Amino acid sequence: MAISRSQLVKELEPGLNALFGLEYKRYENQHAEIYNIESSDRAFEEEVMLSGFGNAQVKPEGQGISFDQAQETFTARYTHETMALAFAITEEAIEDNLYDRLASRYTKALARSMANAKQVKAVNPLINGLPTTDGYDSGDGVSLFSTSHPTLNGVTSNTLDTQADLNETSLEQSLIDIGEMTDERGLLIAAKGVKMIIPPENQFNAERLMKSQGRTGTADNDINAVNSMGMVPQGYRVNNYLTDADSFYLITDVPNGMKMFVRAPLSTAMEGDFDTGNVRYKARERYSFGWSDPRGIFGTPGAA
Repeated sequence: MAISRSQLVKELEPGLNALFGLEYKRYENQHAEIYNIESSDRAFEEEVMLSGFGNAQVKPEGQGISFDQAQETFTARYTHETMALAFAITEEAIEDNLYDRLASRYTKALARSMANAKQVKAVNPLINGLPTTDGYDSGDGVSLFSTSHPTLNGVTSNTLDTQADLNETSLEQSLIDIGEMTDERGLLIAAKGVKMIIPPENQFNAERLMKSQGRTGTADNDINAVNSMGMVPQGYRVNNYLTDADSFYLITDVPNGMKMFVRAPLSTAMEGDFDTGNVRYKARERYSFGWSDPRGIFGTPGAA
């Protein structure tokens, strides 16, 4: 007895959804190591960045207290994108009883595509925001990683003055530079590095730098200060989608840094098409990646 399209959809869809979910989960959510994830109920999100106050003033006895006023500095905008893809199983394939095998194969491929697209989108700001590419400006009008993020009191930096590959010296200098970050009024914010993000090519170097008891590559008895002082408490994470083999990044403890907004979570749907006789299956989600405060991350492309 021939099976109808509606009956086929009803019987096939739960299994394909389960198969899609299993395949999708095989791919690590590497973006979650970089971004704070929030939900959204609008077409876009905007975050107005405000300056802090200047130094508190001495109040002479009997005189009025000084007032200060926060100022708007720039607006960070997150515009959501819809990511979607679908496949169709033809009426002829259904007639030839090929739908089961094809649907399984296509569903796995669709899950891989959706997972890969999200991770590629997630690293775009990191790759294109480096000083060597300068293709991804912040809300403050300069590249994500820059030595000249404007403030009300000058500039602040979230990249090395002299770009360098990952080594003991460059890592220590990065942590020093993070500690010297200031707010819009030029006040120190006591920022710290908490986690390092690296491409696969840097993972063996990072393992030695982060976990060796002694200094790497030396014959002396000096300790590894980064390790012994716990300077990067969450260690390092490998991101397989970073394309610059020499780059490395440090997530800091500055709030409102890298953000992902989810407007519509991942969903799947299946239906039969009366006109063609095909059965169609689709996946869709809607999200955005970006940043508000560039001091939430420190990055370098490595030596030129």
